[in-house]
Amino acid sequence: MSDRDGAFAEYFAARSGAMRATAYLLCGDWHRAEDLVQAAFTKLYVNWHRVGRHDALDPYVRRIVIRTFIDDGRRGWWRRERPQETPVEGPLPEESADDRVDLVRALAAVPPRQRAVLVLRYWEDMSVEDVAAALHCSPGTVKSQAARGLDALRSLISHPVTAD
Repeated sequence: MSDRDGAFAEYFAARSGAMRATAYLLCGDWHRAEDLVQAAFTKLYVNWHRVGRHDALDPYVRRIVIRTFIDDGRRGWWRRERPQETPVEGPLPEESADDRVDLVRALAAVPPRQRAVLVLRYWEDMSVEDVAAALHCSPGTVKSQAARGLDALRSLISHPVTAD
């Protein structure tokens, strides 16, 4: 294994789980989250030789995950894979309480851009400025999208979202 491959494999092993959790909060589906992370790390690997600072990769990879998620939403459902009629049985990667399930369902019902802001601000604990840089928008847009997203979440949680 080359030094390049070794460094990439080390980064992947250390950070793919955290990126998958972020992707899950964006899309609300563990399989789709895995696809988003796989796409992000594939793009990272292709550009690995161009990445100057390997110690500051998280914002770069997170941005790829977010852009991939938003781009998928723009393409529409008909271009994505369809889930199976019967879900695959198995344990969830993390144990979840009822409120957490309700919150994740409600989060999935929030528009993608607002969801991205909420996940970055409150899950990733990023500053307004860092979220603005990740999403290529102004800090004011981040603030307004966060406020709208939180209002949407409050509304959805007080009127629970039903599973499809």
